[in-house]
Amino acid sequence: MARTVWDSSVGKKTVMAVSGLIMLMYLVAHMIGNLKIFFGPGEFNHYAHWLRTVGEPFMHYEWTLWLIRVVLVVAVIAHAVSAYQLSRRGMKARPSKYVHRKARTSYATRTMRWGGIILGLFIVWHILDLTTGTVHSGGFQEGRPYQNVVDTFSTWYGNVVYLVAMLAVGLHIRHGFWSAAQTLGAGSRTRDRALKTVADILALLLTAGFIAVPVGVMTGVVS
Repeated sequence: MARTVWDSSVGKKTVMAVSGLIMLMYLVAHMIGNLKIFFGPGEFNHYAHWLRTVGEPFMHYEWTLWLIRVVLVVAVIAHAVSAYQLSRRGMKARPSKYVHRKARTSYATRTMRWGGIILGLFIVWHILDLTTGTVHSGGFQEGRPYQNVVDTFSTWYGNVVYLVAMLAVGLHIRHGFWSAAQTLGAGSRTRDRALKTVADILALLLTAGFIAVPVGVMTGVVS
């Protein structure tokens, strides 16, 4: 039954919707945590340490964090594979391009594919920068995330990469949230306007919330 559902286009769209909502919930929590940086290094570093001790003593040190990471990796892979296979299936069903492009197609809709690729590359860079420290500038300091974040956003390329990625996040959420609602049966003629409004607000708040951190470093509010 699972294979039958996965092989269908409806099944793949459902997987995309559910995995997308999982990542959206993580983004909301991640943004709230990021904003703690405005309360100083002590608050932010303590928050980062708390993430590793959640669930103790029932859960061992970092077990909860690794569980969250595994769920996110599965969600990202499921989302990406579903999107790729649906795209390939769509191209096979329509080998030639439409003569006329639909005028109502939004910019976010047309750039979902490239936005997904940008976000995939950003996730890899973000992990190598602030989790493993492999590509981190200024000398990565284990257990001192506040200083590491300031280091990253003290470089022009760190800001450019992050800002471009966060704009892609906003566009992706703006279209993806509404699309997921339609796939899961939450959409209707009476609710469409409300769902699109919620999608716009979520995209705006998350984009602004994430961008606030590099802007804070660039303006000296966070230093």
